[in-house]
Amino acid sequence: MMSRLALPAFIELLKPITWFPPMWAFACGVASAGGLVTSRLGFLLLGVILTGPLVCACSQIVNDWFDRHVDAINEPNRPIPSGRIPGQWGFYLALIWTVLSLAVGTLLGPWGFAATCVGLVLAWLYSAPPIRLKQNGWWGNGAVGLCYEGLPWITGAALMSTNLSPDFRSVELALLYSLGAHGIMTLNDFKAVEGDIRMGVRSLPVQLGVENAAKCACIVMALPQVIVISLLISWDHPHAAAIVGVMLLTQLFCMRRWLKQPKELAPWYNGTGVTLYVLGMLVSASALSGVNTSVGG
Repeated sequence: MMSRLALPAFIELLKPITWFPPMWAFACGVASAGGLVTSRLGFLLLGVILTGPLVCACSQIVNDWFDRHVDAINEPNRPIPSGRIPGQWGFYLALIWTVLSLAVGTLLGPWGFAATCVGLVLAWLYSAPPIRLKQNGWWGNGAVGLCYEGLPWITGAALMSTNLSPDFRSVELALLYSLGAHGIMTLNDFKAVEGDIRMGVRSLPVQLGVENAAKCACIVMALPQVIVISLLISWDHPHAAAIVGVMLLTQLFCMRRWLKQPKELAPWYNGTGVTLYVLGMLVSASALSGVNTSVGG
C-alpha cells in the first residue's frame, strides 16, 4: 500500500490544499490572543499539525470513502473510485487518521482534546451514514464551516491565552466567520450538481437551483462581515473595521461578476473573493491583539 506507486495517490487522498483554511483559522486564533507565547511554541506546532495534516486530512479521507459512488460519476479519477487506493484501504486510512488525531489531541490539554473530538465527530457525521450531514446543504455546510473556521480559531485563542480561556470577542468573531464559511462551502457544490441529483444529495444548488444558491451564498458570506465591521467599531478598532470594509466592498464587486455565471466562475471566486474573506479574518484577529492595522501606522 505504501509503495512508491501508492504514495502519490495517498497524498492526493489527504488533499493538502484543503488544510489551509483550518490552519489559517488556528493562526487567527493565535493572533487574537496576542500572538505566539514562547513557552507554548510546542502547542503552536502541534496545533498546526493537528488542524491540517491530521483532523482536516482525516475529514477528507472519510469524505472520499463514503463519497466513492458519487465521485465515480462526478470525478472518477479520484484515488478511491479510480482504484489507486484499492479495496477497503480508504476506510482503514480513515480509522488510522482518526486514532492519530486523537493521540495528538491529548497532548494539547483539555481544550485541544475536546476540540479534536468535536472536529472528528463532525467529520464522520458529515460523510458517514446514517446521519450524513452533507445530504442536506444547510446542515453539511454549517458543520464544515464550524470545523474549518470557528473550532480551530477558538482552539488557537485558548491555547495561547494566559488562562487557557479565549476572549469572548474572539469567540464572537470565530463564530461569525464560521457562519460566513457556510456560503464559501456552497461554492464547492456547483461542480457536482449532476452527480448530487443522481445520488440524492440535497446540496443548496440542488435544493434552490444554481442561481438562487449563488445569491444565498453571497448573502451568507457578506452579512457576517457586516456584523464584524460593526463589532470592530464598537470595540474601538476603526482602522481594522475600515480595512475589512474595503475587503468586503471588493468582494461585492467580485460577487457581481460571479453571479453572472455561478457554476463556471465558482473556482474564480474561490481564488478572489474567498482570499479577501480570509485576509479579513486575520485583520480582525490582529485588532483584538492590539496590533496596529492602520495603513502607515
